[in-house]
Amino acid sequence: MEIKYWSDIACPFCYIGSNRMKRAMKEIGIYDTTELEFKSFELNPTTPKETDEGYINHFTQGNKAMEPQAKKQMAYIEQMAHNDGLPMDLDSVVPTNTMDAHRIIKFAEAKNDPDLTERVIRRFYQVYFSDGQSIADHDVLLNAAMEAGLAKDEVEKVLNSNQYHQAVVNDEAEAQQSGIHAAPFFVINNKYAISGAQPYEVFVKALKRVQAEEN
Repeated sequence: MEIKYWSDIACPFCYIGSNRMKRAMKEIGIYDTTELEFKSFELNPTTPKETDEGYINHFTQGNKAMEPQAKKQMAYIEQMAHNDGLPMDLDSVVPTNTMDAHRIIKFAEAKNDPDLTERVIRRFYQVYFSDGQSIADHDVLLNAAMEAGLAKDEVEKVLNSNQYHQAVVNDEAEAQQSGIHAAPFFVINNKYAISGAQPYEVFVKALKRVQAEEN
């Protein structure tokens, strides 16, 4: 079985949905033997790298009248994450550009070590959703990447260059060509699709169906 999924570090539903997919893979015993490929997807590529904007303002796009409803939605999303054991504090989020984070994930993937890549992705989600730090800040990215197991000098080299930018753009172009306009979006064996942070049971059911077909 092969699974690829489009995801953005700044997307709470991607964080939740990808976690559910990985849990489902573990439940049916295919996590260690199945290729799970992270595909880059930027919710908003024009988001600046530096900002003093709070997440609530980012969430409502500056519309004050929407704040009460936005706060309810944010609380609902946080509860979804917490129910799945994921730390999330949306009030602390620094809404910044994620291109450099995606480039580092691509660099990690080039190491051909799925566990390493998974640690980098997980750590970046934590930086964005619970640490209250800017995922666009090179020092923050460097420290997080090192904590996940990447070498300092190699990460610095990538951050100080344009390396892996085209790989990110290629993922996004593939999504567009495939009619994928939102994340998360999961594709199993280039045949079955799951859109959004569906309930955990949906992921389990889909994987079991494909597993049965393969057997």
